Amino acid sequence: MTSIAMSKPVHPSARDQLRFITCGSVDDGKSTLIGRLLHDSKMIYQDQLTAVKRDSIRHGSADIDFALLVDGLEAEREQGITIDVAYRFFTTPRRSFMVADTPGHEQYTRNMATGASNAQLAIILIDARKGVLVQTRRHSFICSLLGIRHVVLAVNKIDLVAYSKVAFDRIVASYLAFAAGLGFSSIVPIPISARHGDNVVDRSAHTKWYHGPCLMEHLESIDIQSDTASQAFRFPVQWVNRPDPDFRGYAGSVASGRISAGDEIVVAASGRTTRIKRIVTHGGDLVDAEAGDAVTITLEDEIDIGRGDLLSRPTERPSVADQFAAYLIWMDNEPLAPGRNYILRIGSQTVAGSITAIRHRIDVNTCEHLAAETLSLNEIAFCNVATTLPAAFDPYDVNRKTGSFIVIDRYTNRTVGAGMIAFPLRRATNVPWQALSVGRGERAALKGQKPCVVWFTGLSGAGKSTIANMVDQKLLAMSRHAMLLDGDNLRNGLNADLGFSKAEREENIRRVGHVAKLMLDSGLIVICSFISPYRSERDMVRSLIGKDEFIEVFVDTPIEECARRDPKGLYSKAKAGEIKNFTGIDASYEAPIRPEIHLRTMEQAPEQAAEVVVDAVMARALLCDERR
Repeated sequence: MTSIAMSKPVHPSARDQLRFITCGSVDDGKSTLIGRLLHDSKMIYQDQLTAVKRDSIRHGSADIDFALLVDGLEAEREQGITIDVAYRFFTTPRRSFMVADTPGHEQYTRNMATGASNAQLAIILIDARKGVLVQTRRHSFICSLLGIRHVVLAVNKIDLVAYSKVAFDRIVASYLAFAAGLGFSSIVPIPISARHGDNVVDRSAHTKWYHGPCLMEHLESIDIQSDTASQAFRFPVQWVNRPDPDFRGYAGSVASGRISAGDEIVVAASGRTTRIKRIVTHGGDLVDAEAGDAVTITLEDEIDIGRGDLLSRPTERPSVADQFAAYLIWMDNEPLAPGRNYILRIGSQTVAGSITAIRHRIDVNTCEHLAAETLSLNEIAFCNVATTLPAAFDPYDVNRKTGSFIVIDRYTNRTVGAGMIAFPLRRATNVPWQALSVGRGERAALKGQKPCVVWFTGLSGAGKSTIANMVDQKLLAMSRHAMLLDGDNLRNGLNADLGFSKAEREENIRRVGHVAKLMLDSGLIVICSFISPYRSERDMVRSLIGKDEFIEVFVDTPIEECARRDPKGLYSKAKAGEIKNFTGIDASYEAPIRPEIHLRTMEQAPEQAAEVVVDAVMARALLCDERR
């Protein structure tokens, strides 16, 4: 058996790059195989070879340990295992290569997924003595999930089973039965010995029963010419280029497809159409551009385009939705919190979003679907995702560039997850915001005021509710139309289903923000009094409301004074352990950095503080009038 899908030869002059990954179980010989490829292809300098020979002896090997060429971390060398992803580049007369050597341990699944995300081919190593193992199945499933369609089944250490054809055929049959449903386009089994070089670069005299290609021959000849040029045109805008008042261009790299000057394009999210005027590069204008080209595009018309927008042809628009289903690989030690606000980066788009539901967790060893309420490190699930603004994307199996995303923690800026979009759940373009005949301006004019949101934040007991209530009274005395939203009151109604975990606090503020926006649209001055301990929550509401209509009021009271007052007896209960996740005790409070109003209650009486807020609200109204 030589091949399940024969590879198409590539002309020797085609110097395209093959990006491949080695994966498999621990000690299957992944690093050794890469080292052997480099050595036998004459890609190692003499000083490197001398250093590896010296290190091999130091680490207890009489022969050259080729794994040391790849395992660069001292911890890897000491343990004899790969921990992080190691990338190596090399070139032969027929092709250039980028190889990712990935860890075999289950605890480093996220590292393996990182290496697979950019690969076109996977070399799945299997120890000829052990056969198909749990980690073999796990890595094969992840490769399939991440869109790799070509596999080399490298049955390694064939020398340790006396170059047995029976053992080789048994392993191949077992793997093919497992991989039948994974959607690979080609699976090429090769018996190898990475240690001795059998069938790696040169054909082995020990396996005369094998008539397929050696590994290097296959890597050089497999047809992996990217089909991105034949896909629908996608151009994620990375940067708006304005070197002078007379030039406006949109810079980025063509993700897929091709485009020519004069072609009609559309901004995916807004639906605005125009034509390409010029395709500009440092070396001069191009007639057309295709996948991989870094260019600046200028347009015939002045339309609103910014970083994150996705350009396409009008007849081949991507999906535009604020909800979609996706496979998610969790990559952080802190578990996923469904409902919590994260940052999602889809191509060049950055949007706030959350994992609204885990439809099922996937046991990557058995492909079984399991119920789950959260995800831990290295776990994979099929989830529902919602974004605060519509995002443009393609399904991952259609376009890997525009169908993948990463999940970023808003507080630590760590990448905590990676996702592959399956399909939109609701097309935002099909469910538009309903335009109303009477708008905010008309409603505000009827009330004779300028609407805004006055957002009080501070520790429990700081005096927020007291000052906010006084502001409400003073505005009423001035015949202003205001509404006070207090945290405790909403916790007894709209948000009665929420607790006080980090994720539930975020959801509490998200709901309040949308209620405040509706009230703002009715022309009201909306007074909000909430601890809202996290800056990201308050920034989210500010972006929802609009910076010109959001007034952040920091009620600054030292925690010692708040605990001394303790009007509701909460601090004493929290210190006694009767209340968990209490802000200031066992949950953090992130003070505003540049609030519009900073009230220091140790220096101001509540009456004075309320006057400061009312004066600011009225001064803002006058300023708006002057701008008009």
